[in-house]
Amino acid sequence: MRRASLPLLALPLALGLALAAPATAQEERTISVTGRGEVAAAPDMAVIGLGVVEEAETARAAMDAASDAAAAVLARLEEIGIAERDIQTSDLHLSPIWSNPGEGQQRAILGFEASNQLTVRVRDLSGLGAVLDAVVSDGANRFGGLRFTMADPGPLMEDARRRAVEDATARARTLAEAAGVALGRVVTITEHDRGGPRPMMMEAARSDMAGAPPVAPGEIELSVEVSMVFGIEGAQ
Repeated sequence: MRRASLPLLALPLALGLALAAPATAQEERTISVTGRGEVAAAPDMAVIGLGVVEEAETARAAMDAASDAAAAVLARLEEIGIAERDIQTSDLHLSPIWSNPGEGQQRAILGFEASNQLTVRVRDLSGLGAVLDAVVSDGANRFGGLRFTMADPGPLMEDARRRAVEDATARARTLAEAAGVALGRVVTITEHDRGGPRPMMMEAARSDMAGAPPVAPGEIELSVEVSMVFGIEGAQ
């Protein structure tokens, strides 16, 4: 009888698969951990949202009134030393003001509301209260929030990343020791986005200027999370 034989091209492929199987099994022996690094620091910049809202009988009149009020606020910001690059128009809005009709009545337009919103970066926190007081005095009648941040968070983020890797490595080492195996090389590292700086507990810091609203910069926290996969040596 004639024996069946594998094609010559199939022999190297079959041999390669047989040799690759143990390597694949070895790669599956891993420890996966997540580490966290945190850094706290005093902020050096504030971002505020403010604007003007005006009402009038016509859309043109409402928009003109809002534009005039916004121009006064912009002039005041320039006067107190806020650079042009730190002021940005974030929203322009015009909408009708509707009546509230009774049963059987139709809605009617009573007038129009126009708004002009600004986002302002304040780099001198000692004058933040004065900035808020000044723009309110010169026409700003809508406040869109305040957050403290860092002008250059890069160095702090690098420190947080190092701490996250150190934390993950320590966790992996503890797990390996508890399992009676040796921690091997790093297989993968993945950083998870935790968003921007978060405010922490704040200490009261009132402005010295009469009429200026109190501000409390306190500290902000920057954090990084990393997932790391380590190989295991001596695993059975």
